[in-house]
Amino acid sequence: QVQLAESGGGLVQAGGSLRLSCAASGRTVSIGAMGWFRQAPGKEREFVAAVNWRGGSTRYSDSMKARFTISRDIAKNTVYLQMNSLKPEDTAVYYCAAKTGGSLMTSSGIYDYWGQGTQVTVSS
Repeated sequence: QVQLAESGGGLVQAGGSLRLSCAASGRTVSIGAMGWFRQAPGKEREFVAAVNWRGGSTRYSDSMKARFTISRDIAKNTVYLQMNSLKPEDTAVYYCAAKTGGSLMTSSGIYDYWGQGTQVTVSS
């Protein structure tokens, strides 16, 4: 089993930056890829970015790749999401997810483990 814990969310003004962290614990050796998803009220859960755990390859949503950067620190079992030039439309609960397979899938249903989410609110 893998447990995920997000942190770093909060309130930020439009144009500002925020870095989210997700610490993994448990059977982390089983992690093949980790990703970030977000969900705004009344909307579908949306893929943000993913990273292959061992190789470090990344994949981004086209709408966010210019502003967001995903990275991971294997030694710390932690994945990060650096968010720059934030917009009010980025307001959502951001979830960390992990999957045993290493492929960087964009469908939330493919991921095996989920964190509780961290709220990001961007004011105009």
